[in-house]
Amino acid sequence: MFLALIPAIAIIFLYPMRETVSFRFENTEELLAYLQIQDAESFSIKYTHSIHLSDVIETYELKDHSIIQQQLSYEDFAVGMPSNAEGDETFEERDGRYIIGNMNRVFPFIDLRIGQVRANHTVIYQEKEYPLKESIQPGTWVRIQFERLSLWEQLRGVKIND
Repeated sequence: MFLALIPAIAIIFLYPMRETVSFRFENTEELLAYLQIQDAESFSIKYTHSIHLSDVIETYELKDHSIIQQQLSYEDFAVGMPSNAEGDETFEERDGRYIIGNMNRVFPFIDLRIGQVRANHTVIYQEKEYPLKESIQPGTWVRIQFERLSLWEQLRGVKIND
C-alpha cells in the first residue's frame, strides 16, 4: 500500500505547477527567489537611477510564458533614459513623471545585477513592494523569467511575496 503512494507523492513534489517569476543565480539552475504570480498578471521593478538618483519603474506583464515590458516611468531625461516613444508606443507626462506606454517588448528572460549601493531594486506586485536585497545578496547577477515551479523547487527558493 505504501509503495503505491510513492509515485503519487513524487508527482506532488516534482511536477512543476506553480506559476512564478523566478530569480535564478546567473544563468544556472540555482533558484534564489521567486514571486508567485499568474499568467496575464503584471509586476514592476523599481530602482533608483545611478546618475540622476530618481526612481525608474519598469512594468511587465506575463503572457504566454514570456515577460512583456508594457511601461517605463521615470522623472529625468538624463543619461540612459529615452526621450520619446518608438513605433506604436505612447509618451506622456503625468504628475512630474515621463511615461512610455504600450511598449509590448517581449523577453524570454531579463538579466539583472542587484544593486549594491543605491539602486535598491524592488519588485512591486499587487501594490506591495518587495526589496530584492532582502531575498538576494546585493551584487548578484540574476536571471528573471516566467516558469512553473514544483513544490520541491519552491522549498529550495525564497518566496518574495509572503
